[in-house]
Amino acid sequence: MSIAPIVHTIVVKAPPPRAFDLFVSHMAQWWPRGRTIAKAPHVAIVVEPRAGGQWFERDANGNEVHWGKVLEWDPPSRVLFLWQINTDSGYDAKLRTEVELTFVPADGGGTTVRLEHRKLEAYGADAARHTDRFRNGWPVMLSNFVTYADEQR
Repeated sequence: MSIAPIVHTIVVKAPPPRAFDLFVSHMAQWWPRGRTIAKAPHVAIVVEPRAGGQWFERDANGNEVHWGKVLEWDPPSRVLFLWQINTDSGYDAKLRTEVELTFVPADGGGTTVRLEHRKLEAYGADAARHTDRFRNGWPVMLSNFVTYADEQR
């Protein structure tokens, strides 16, 4: 079974280098509290800035919960993540879906940010249901990012 990738595009007022930095280095500021997988609210979301780097959150109790890895690191134009959060909202080292973000100059200034979440068939029997959750969830996350990035540019 193959599932079409989820694709969303947004535009922020910041230029690509700033938009890229705000996305990967300030994720904890724009990602909604209570919408992560740790038991306590997050205080940090860390993206180690290199291919092979870890992607994880640190919660208010100091616990680190992994989300995945950085597969490709090409600032300020692209980052590719390995998303390893399962259907029970837990980390699964065997799960391999990908979230790719590209940052390109927008007409009239700013940056067009394109998110593609793919390889969703990795969720197996739960793939269709979980894909619907992502189709509804990513626009919320990206909307939060637009608000934050436009305030910080």
